[in-house]
Amino acid sequence: MKAIVERGGALRWTDAPDPVPGPRDALVRVGAAGVNRADLAQRAGRYPPPAGASEILGLEVAGEVLSAPPDSGWRPGDRACALLPGGGYAELAAVPARMLMPVPARLDDVQAASLPEVHLTAFLNLILEAGLRPGERALVHGGASGVGTAAIQQIREIGAHVATTSSAGKVDRCAALGADPALDRRDPAWAERLRDAWGSVDVILDMVGADTAAAAFDLLGTGGRLIWIATLSGAKIEVDVRVAMRKRLTLKGSTLRARPLNEKITLRDAFVARLWPALEAGRIVPVVHEAVAVAEVERAHELLRANATVGKVVLRMP
Repeated sequence: MKAIVERGGALRWTDAPDPVPGPRDALVRVGAAGVNRADLAQRAGRYPPPAGASEILGLEVAGEVLSAPPDSGWRPGDRACALLPGGGYAELAAVPARMLMPVPARLDDVQAASLPEVHLTAFLNLILEAGLRPGERALVHGGASGVGTAAIQQIREIGAHVATTSSAGKVDRCAALGADPALDRRDPAWAERLRDAWGSVDVILDMVGADTAAAAFDLLGTGGRLIWIATLSGAKIEVDVRVAMRKRLTLKGSTLRARPLNEKITLRDAFVARLWPALEAGRIVPVVHEAVAVAEVERAHELLRANATVGKVVLRMP
């Protein structure tokens, strides 16, 4: 097959060994692969793949099933998308069959490839880790990111309220997806505006880190939950533990890629059961900033580095 391989610091679309599916794996002909900041971190040596995973970049794909275990329920020709521990930037990918998700008929491969990583991340952290309930209020930092755009829609779908922060040029896009209020993260008074609108927050999904920590402890109400999924502004914070004690706060850090397969399967099953019908009905929609030809992968990565995107960048296979 052909795949994106790093040579001399550059990414090349070139020959690579075909993946060898295990007895419980499906083989997928990849039509499109999502691009994530985790790919940039892996490339920089800060986020190695789990033991046994492919060294090829790429955590999510969509395409056509070529083969699958006989008892899996999947057949050659089925369309599927999936979260991977690695190996997505390639013509072929081996995927645990129980991680496959059916592509809604209304979506093409580019749209479907934008779904697995961001929606499973949002669902894991908002619904399973934070236990967000209908009627509660959730603040999502990085609302225009891939995870952010997924989170806004999931929160709205379960009947909770959602506020976001993002750069000024992306505020309107967050509002269009359902964020109210949608706030400019560079506005020094953004936290004050949110407090005026809501009073307090039940759940915060934070991919920013140091720059938003003080506001989080101020905004969270009694029993509030703060989930960190990235630290784009830095990882060191100063915490007044007495505030956490007085408000009975829950503070969690969370990653997805390194979790055991059985946990990922449980996550996949819960997400498909609860929110896949909303995707099929069009109440939750893919948010794709741009589909880039796989041979132009360097440009795709630069789009993420420039922080100029709303939603996902996706690689389109030949």
